[in-house]
Amino acid sequence: MAFTVDLSGKTAVITGSNSGIGLGIAQELAKAGANVVLNSFTDRKEDHALAEEIANVTGVEARYIKADMSKGDECRKLIKDAGVCDILINNAGIQHVAGIPEFPAEKWDAIIAINLSSAFHTTAVALPMMREAGWGRVVNIASAHGLTASPYKSAYIAAKHGIVGLTKTTALETAEEPITANTICPGYVLTPLVESQIPDTMKEYDMSREDVIKNVMLKRQPSKEFATVEQMGGTTAFLCSDAAAQITGTAISVDGGWTALCARRRAKSPTPNGSIWRCKAGGPMGPSPGACWTVCCRKKRLRSRACPAPLPGR
Repeated sequence: MAFTVDLSGKTAVITGSNSGIGLGIAQELAKAGANVVLNSFTDRKEDHALAEEIANVTGVEARYIKADMSKGDECRKLIKDAGVCDILINNAGIQHVAGIPEFPAEKWDAIIAINLSSAFHTTAVALPMMREAGWGRVVNIASAHGLTASPYKSAYIAAKHGIVGLTKTTALETAEEPITANTICPGYVLTPLVESQIPDTMKEYDMSREDVIKNVMLKRQPSKEFATVEQMGGTTAFLCSDAAAQITGTAISVDGGWTALCARRRAKSPTPNGSIWRCKAGGPMGPSPGACWTVCCRKKRLRSRACPAPLPGR
């Protein structure tokens, strides 16, 4: 028996949804019957055309509203302009890669504003609407990096860990109401942005497409397969369904086993040079339990070239 989700009569606002994961989520929610509000910081004909296409294909109401998620007042205005917000999907995000001493302060501020603070502002306006309606769903898109860490991505990782924490607080504040709040933590998702990085990475490493995907881009993703935007949309639709009414405050990993691998116990193992920590899963060694992947990445940077940094979940 096929599992179906009926969101007829509900309205979903999805930030950062004119491409990639956000657009995929909007399309799946529309297929489930929800009216959708798309968003990004641009205001092009193509943006509005995406909403028109969703409306034509699914028969729901679909609109596009421009709002800059780096500005709190525009985040709040987005929800107000939507008029109704039964389902809030906080998806907007950006990335920058640099060591902490070299990390530009303005990049830190922008990443924290877009990836974390925007979710606070939209949620603050949406929750009263949900309470008045007597029903609501908040789904925040974090990352595998909301549960783990890598070097050179301090702002992104701080923001995504913050999103996981904000989600838990939102869930507790609405626990006795018919409102849920959950986080989805994707690993690498095959979006147009990630797809566009593959040819350059092939040239850099002199590898085939298959080898680049399996051995470079998906090195930390045990399934060796990208998640898809359709899978992200399907997971979101499930969290909005009645079947998920008692799922709240939870982080759902859609990462092909990435965080399961990182969470495996490390065991102390003697060597001729003394005791070191070795990953039971057969991973590289590190100076302390839980440090093997971070040290591995850092050593690779020192030994050869910078690690490629396609953005998990984007």
